[in-house]
Amino acid sequence: MYVLRIVLFLAIVLVVVVGGHIYLYRRLFRDTTSNRRIRLLGALALTVAGASLFLARSVFSRIHTEWGDALAFAAWCWMGLGLYLGMSLAAFHLWRRVDGWRRARAGAAPVSPRRRQFLARAAVGGAGLVAAGFSAYGVRRAFAPPKIDELAVRVPRLHRAFDGLRIVQVSDVHIGDVLGSPFLEDMVRRCNALRPDLVAVTGDLVDGRVSQLGPTISALQSLRSRWGTYFVTGNHEYYSGDVEWCAALERMGLTVLRNRTVTLRDGDARLDLIGVDDYGQKERPRGWNLGAALAGRDPEQPAVMLAHQPRAVEDAIAKGVGLQLSGHTHGGQLFPITGLVAALYTYSAGLYRVGDGHVYVHRGTGFWGPPMRIGSPPEIAAITLTA
Repeated sequence: MYVLRIVLFLAIVLVVVVGGHIYLYRRLFRDTTSNRRIRLLGALALTVAGASLFLARSVFSRIHTEWGDALAFAAWCWMGLGLYLGMSLAAFHLWRRVDGWRRARAGAAPVSPRRRQFLARAAVGGAGLVAAGFSAYGVRRAFAPPKIDELAVRVPRLHRAFDGLRIVQVSDVHIGDVLGSPFLEDMVRRCNALRPDLVAVTGDLVDGRVSQLGPTISALQSLRSRWGTYFVTGNHEYYSGDVEWCAALERMGLTVLRNRTVTLRDGDARLDLIGVDDYGQKERPRGWNLGAALAGRDPEQPAVMLAHQPRAVEDAIAKGVGLQLSGHTHGGQLFPITGLVAALYTYSAGLYRVGDGHVYVHRGTGFWGPPMRIGSPPEIAAITLTA
């Protein structure tokens, strides 16, 4: 089933990318010129641009040189720019269709081929300006300092000794071919400035192998908190070598929670911190396993769980978890995908009450794919537990 899902996902991506680039060719070149050479060059350019979207992850990011990172960055930028260009062209094209229908109803003369071409060129110019504006704003927001989201969450049965415990959560940092040492070091400084009692990293920390990114990720050793830094795997750790990364992070001083529970103790007071592997890997021998994570735990003890995906939340809370911290969705990252993610996920971004507990879904500190954020700013969450 896991392999089948991957094949189905790739097939859908292929159809969307190919179909999208065919649409762009029709609007950008077929409608605006009859020159065969220009049409051929346009088709070639869009073919290369479309292919770059597949090469960015499979080839460019694995090269991990200045040239490889630059090519990957260009490909990811095209993904976002192409999205907004296609949406803008579709809006202009729809307007032209409606106007044509209105003119036909009114008995007006058909638009001449020359004027039709002029309108198509004007639409391309307007769509280009709209797409460039959205993309420029998105890039600026993606690389801007993350928004600090402060919130307090009541945890059932929490002992007074842990009342006020401050958890700083980062998620979906995606250090790799675009985001590197400067971004991560700045994130560490911002986390430390929040004076956390505990730091939670809820998956998708890396996009690359330990041999490539190990020195960069070592900046996490500078995180400072009373109870330390805890990590759970996301789906991208599996793409990058989950076993190797978990071992490397342990060597760096992080505590990796792979379907297990650790207990924080302050005198007689206890707080269970539970971590599960990525839900999307639950069919693998080493994947999400809530039963293993909770084995032997007293359900009457207060508990916070780290889980990359906001899945099976109801089951976890029914079994005594008071708060689940998740990520994965990026809050959609880009408009209008923000709306699609909100429709697909019961818990897409922010804090939700679930039964006697809560789930907080982090929007992500970094980004994946297009280096853009529109409608879903990057964040660092500072969560205070209350009794």
